[in-house]
Amino acid sequence: MSEDRPPANAAQAPRETKPELSAGKFVLLMNAPSVVLLSVVLIFPLAYAVYLSFSRVRVGELRRGFPYPFYGLENYSRLFEDDLFWLALGHTFIFAFIVVVVEVVLGLGVALLINNRKLWLSRASRFLVLLPYGVPPIANGLVWIYIYNFKLGFLNRFLSSLGVIDEYIDWTGNPDTALYAITVPYIWRTLPFAVLLFHAALQGLSRDYYEAAQVDGAGYWRSFFHVTLPLLRPVLAVVVILRTSFAFLVFDEVLALTQGGPGDATWVATWFAYKKAFAPPFNIGLGSASANVLAIVIGVLAVLYVRYLYRRVD
Repeated sequence: MSEDRPPANAAQAPRETKPELSAGKFVLLMNAPSVVLLSVVLIFPLAYAVYLSFSRVRVGELRRGFPYPFYGLENYSRLFEDDLFWLALGHTFIFAFIVVVVEVVLGLGVALLINNRKLWLSRASRFLVLLPYGVPPIANGLVWIYIYNFKLGFLNRFLSSLGVIDEYIDWTGNPDTALYAITVPYIWRTLPFAVLLFHAALQGLSRDYYEAAQVDGAGYWRSFFHVTLPLLRPVLAVVVILRTSFAFLVFDEVLALTQGGPGDATWVATWFAYKKAFAPPFNIGLGSASANVLAIVIGVLAVLYVRYLYRRVD
């Protein structure tokens, strides 16, 4: 039996090696899980919303199940003929404009304060600046309900003690102030996002630019407008695009504070879509159409921002 074994030092036959993946195939393989995940959580719901907007989907159709009867452009036709939709879209533009302007100005200002080496700020202070971003939107709205309370709210008592107002104001119950009252808690909650991005960008700016500006005799404000702002243009574009997109999607503060009231004073685009789709008569097709129009508006604004804010960035 031992004579049948090959000698220990005999040359072994070369093993067959599998061909290596090319760089392109390797990249596709590594990105496949992400593509599948995005398709499930993003592309499929988006495509389904588009499908619903071209279908007649109410309680009766939901009971009968998929597929839903084709409705063509009827949902979009009814949407564009609805005055309440245009009112809600107008409120959304007003809300987004106020929010973006205030957050860009305050966010950059707070970031400059934090970044100032001459101003001492402890780590606890920096943590407190970012703390509101971790507050759930609904909880934030509930807190501001008590702040805005007509009789017992802190805001009315504080302003009255300073002599700013003679009579208490129903901030969320007055059609003239309700929409603006919603912007304050929303800005308070989301401002740290802009602060964080601006602060990170300021940390990455080289001191050489400022030293060169000082040599040329530039003061603080001249350095700010001619050095800091031009270098922050890419981050400014990102902040404006993201904050505009999120502001157009405001919903939680409206739900917690006013629920669209008083009357239709705080109806925004997302609240319109919600009420049409998930309140009687549950016209999900019309609600989907309004959501798709809102997505198109946000996309157009994002393209315009990128075009005009990035056009001079090297």
